[in-house]
Amino acid sequence: MADGQTGLVRTISRWSLTALMVNSIIGAGIFGLPSLLAGRLGGYSPLAGMMAGAGIAVIAACIAEISSRYEETGGVYLYAREAFGQFTGLVMAWLTWLTRIAAPAAAANLFVTYAAQFFPVLGRPGPRLGMLAALIGQLAVFNHFGVSLGNTVSNIFTAVKVGFLSFFVVGGLLAVWIVHPALRLPLALPGASRGDWMASVLLMVYAYGGFEGALFVGGEARDPRRDTPVALLVALAIVAAIYTAVQYVVIVTLPGAGGSARPLGDAARVFLGPWGATAMGLAALVSTYGYLSANMLHAPRITYALGRQGDFPKFFAGVHARYRTPHISIWLYAGLLFGFAALGTFQWNAVLSAVARLGVYGAMAVAVPWLRRKDPGGARFRLPAPYLFAAVGLGFTMVMLTRMGRSEFLVVGGMLVVATLNWAAVRGRG
Repeated sequence: MADGQTGLVRTISRWSLTALMVNSIIGAGIFGLPSLLAGRLGGYSPLAGMMAGAGIAVIAACIAEISSRYEETGGVYLYAREAFGQFTGLVMAWLTWLTRIAAPAAAANLFVTYAAQFFPVLGRPGPRLGMLAALIGQLAVFNHFGVSLGNTVSNIFTAVKVGFLSFFVVGGLLAVWIVHPALRLPLALPGASRGDWMASVLLMVYAYGGFEGALFVGGEARDPRRDTPVALLVALAIVAAIYTAVQYVVIVTLPGAGGSARPLGDAARVFLGPWGATAMGLAALVSTYGYLSANMLHAPRITYALGRQGDFPKFFAGVHARYRTPHISIWLYAGLLFGFAALGTFQWNAVLSAVARLGVYGAMAVAVPWLRRKDPGGARFRLPAPYLFAAVGLGFTMVMLTRMGRSEFLVVGGMLVVATLNWAAVRGRG
């Protein structure tokens, strides 16, 4: 089914949209974050995942109501533009686009790092760049030739990565509670400081991020006003359960979990043996590849939406005559992703992503009551207490922003300058 207004094809079902959101959230971070959390909070660390999940759930509920108003491609850029005007929409678009380039670029580097364990030649600069080009290029090809193919790739890798992580959780729980109770470690409950808790929750906010990018495929979802809120809340519930369970298994099976560079692999070695560690190494590759496939599917729709609204040059909104995909935006995104992967570092990309997401989340919380006043009956999904959800969501993002350092705020300031220049160039168009 094609959308007569955009030329895009509406082929993404509710459950494919859910899978895309899960795939957009669970990347490589889950294979490293458990040790960072364990080092700060020990046996309390699963609570950090729950606390961050609760805060993100409030934000997701706000976005669920807003998303039920729209059928077009554009996601948070479209929502902010409609609520607050062209300038705010452009700020959201630039922040989201930068996040959706920086975080996947870090994941692409991590993919090559994990692959080098099996193919050491990838540790050399030339083969590494070749692998990055091949990885990103073939995902761009998949999405160039049709959203159905890109959607299928995303669905497959979502199922495989969730299967791997579920196997890890079930295997660990069976080992420590039924088969080998001696493997069960006593929970270390350190006297964690307020700073440790705040830093740990912030790490998990980063881990939960990514679902906002999947909102940009609204123009290719079958019934986005009905399906997006359901997909968003179901995806976050699945991810919260996985994150909490994985963290628990790591801290009850792995001695000194806080000092492990590969906590899932090391924990799996304890209760499954060497083959378990190898399986987790493969799981990291699968999870990272799936995460990249999800971003290649939805991130190019950001520049497509900007072009269609008149906030970017119109050629960005070009749709392939045969395959009905935004092919120009797809290849632009692929090129930028390769550049960031070749030149960037994981730490820089992670910080950049966290700052940008918090800014977007705060704006979405404020947009709920604002759009209620502008169009009281426009939302298909309605929150029972919109002002309370908006206040809690905004408060959560503001508290988390207090953990950001000076350099992170400078990055946000730079993005505001870019967005302002963009707005000055296109003001009044669209």
